[in-house]
Amino acid sequence: MSAPHPMSYEAFTARAAADPAVVGLVLKGSHAHEGMATRYSDHDLYVVLADEAATGRGALEGFRSARLDVVVVTVAEFDRLGDWERYAIARARVLLDRLGGRITRTVAAKGRLGVAEASRVAAARLDAYANAHYRSLKNARDGNPLAARLDAAHSLGFLLDLLFALDRRPRPYNKYLEWELDRFPLPGWDTRRLLTALARIAGAGDTDVQRELFGRVEAVARTAGHAATLDAWGEDLGLMRPAAGRRVPSTTHTRRQ
Repeated sequence: MSAPHPMSYEAFTARAAADPAVVGLVLKGSHAHEGMATRYSDHDLYVVLADEAATGRGALEGFRSARLDVVVVTVAEFDRLGDWERYAIARARVLLDRLGGRITRTVAAKGRLGVAEASRVAAARLDAYANAHYRSLKNARDGNPLAARLDAAHSLGFLLDLLFALDRRPRPYNKYLEWELDRFPLPGWDTRRLLTALARIAGAGDTDVQRELFGRVEAVARTAGHAATLDAWGEDLGLMRPAAGRRVPSTTHTRRQ
């Protein structure tokens, strides 16, 4: 619940920093992304307590307001944060670290996927992307334009998960995609061309652009060791590739109907 008299961000951080039980303050969200904050942006703040101080967390809770979003966690809880929250922490700003750099190292570690984890995520998202891409093209071919556009848009989330996993990075939220790519481009990709292709696919389900992008993704994924995931699609790849990469379908059984 909100405090009876909501504090400003500056007042709250000063209060928290003066509390010896607080070992870390981590700012995430728009205010942690240079140039992204607007007059509507609140301050999203993690207050990290020493594990043995967990029983005293109540004194720092209850300060949530329209301008301040405070989450109080212990060191162990902060270490375990991940999944959807991972990107937010990876690009967060450490305001206080009383643990000799441990909080800072934890934030940095969230931005780098392990080799095995990245490979698992990439393989799964590649297959999901191929599935949605294939269904979009099939619907376009069969005269179902709305379904084709919806599937095209659906494919892009899987595609972005894949591309960032191939670089061992968590995918940014859509709000920060351009910000992220402008500052930290994906290796081997022209940021402007990629964003233009995404916009054309999301906006109109452009089938030629979808195929061109898939062709690029296929080459990158094969180089990264994911040929088996692609080859499982068999003759269906003929519909999915750009015109120059298509083959005449045979009578061989295909993976999707």
